Amino acid sequence: MASQSQGIHQLLQAEKRAKDKLEEAKKRKAKRIRQAKEEAMVEADQYRMQRDKAFRVKEAKAMGSQSNLAEEMEAQALERIAELTGSYRRGAEGVLARVLGMVCDVKPQVHLNFRASD
Repeated sequence: MASQSQGIHQLLQAEKRAKDKLEEAKKRKAKRIRQAKEEAMVEADQYRMQRDKAFRVKEAKAMGSQSNLAEEMEAQALERIAELTGSYRRGAEGVLARVLGMVCDVKPQVHLNFRASD
């Protein structure tokens, strides 16, 4: 009877450890997704600043066609931002799928040190 309760106790402990590992994996996944989103935002902001600087240089060179340059640069910047956002979205799905695959693919195994008491 004692071995049965000990076995149940071991199973409960194993279940708790598995649950803790799952929670930790979920936290890591959320952290990675947050980090990827922040990196994409930083990259988009850097690109926007770079394009703005290039715009100002072109504007200084050709003051006559100022409105056309502004519209062209704005269109190019918006197009590039849309590309970066799309790239982020495509990458986020892949990362999410990989993380979910790692989290959900549980392979229960008997521990090496487990001794069956008959």
